[in-house]
Amino acid sequence: MTGPIRFHVYVQPRASRTEVAGTHDDCVKIRLAAPPVDGAANAALVAFIADRLGIAKSRVRIAAGQSARRKLVEIDAPVDGLAGCQPGDRMNRLAAAQVSAALR
Repeated sequence: MTGPIRFHVYVQPRASRTEVAGTHDDCVKIRLAAPPVDGAANAALVAFIADRLGIAKSRVRIAAGQSARRKLVEIDAPVDGLAGCQPGDRMNRLAAAQVSAALR
């Protein structure tokens, strides 16, 4: 049995549009048009990641950082676009760049 794929995301809410903006430290940086109010930015983040990877929103969840800009996102494996990332891998700059590329 495989576990979830985990990676850190740095979120910039209230951006002009929702998009991947590269990496920030060891995180995938994502700009979100949604405001950080009543969970709107978190919901937009989950929907954006699921849409980009072509998976159901129910397979994406925020494991940590519900009210922070830096979040730990979990995705139920396997995911075709993230073939290079294995469950349990510790995310580093290279892995963050791979996730960032998969989300574009």
